[in-house]
Amino acid sequence: MENENDVPAPARFSDDTAVCIASVKGLKENWQKWSSEHQEYQKHNPFSHDTRPSVVVPQRGQDDYGRPLQGSMTEQRGKDAHTHISREVEELREVIRNIGEPRDKDRDGSGSDGKVITVEFGKLFEHYVTISNKLVGILLRARKQKLVDFEGEMLWQGQDDHVVITLLQ
Repeated sequence: MENENDVPAPARFSDDTAVCIASVKGLKENWQKWSSEHQEYQKHNPFSHDTRPSVVVPQRGQDDYGRPLQGSMTEQRGKDAHTHISREVEELREVIRNIGEPRDKDRDGSGSDGKVITVEFGKLFEHYVTISNKLVGILLRARKQKLVDFEGEMLWQGQDDHVVITLLQ
């Protein structure tokens, strides 16, 4: 038989245990909140397997086709990347201005008077390698924006060292 001395005392919680219980409750509430928000987001995601007929998928030709949702983190990352690349292109143009040599425009066959700044790819590569390892990609981007010009589709170190790069603006 058990006597009164054998009865275990009621459980007592230390402050640490109470914090643990409260934080688990908070974790559960946060998880439920995230889950509900994610389910709502997936209803509007055209790539989700859980799409509803009410989801409007942008069609080719529409302004928002191929664009992230306004205000989304994806949109912000895209804007940040664009700003970063623009800064790198501007830095490349400054380097070409500093190490390049002025030449007459008509010498390049454009037929107009004035001076342009040119530099050979090999010289630019040797100088720019301490700044960035993405020189060719930045040159291609700058050419797409009509800021520089050079012959060929791609530039290769060693093989294209004598290709002249012309700063257009």
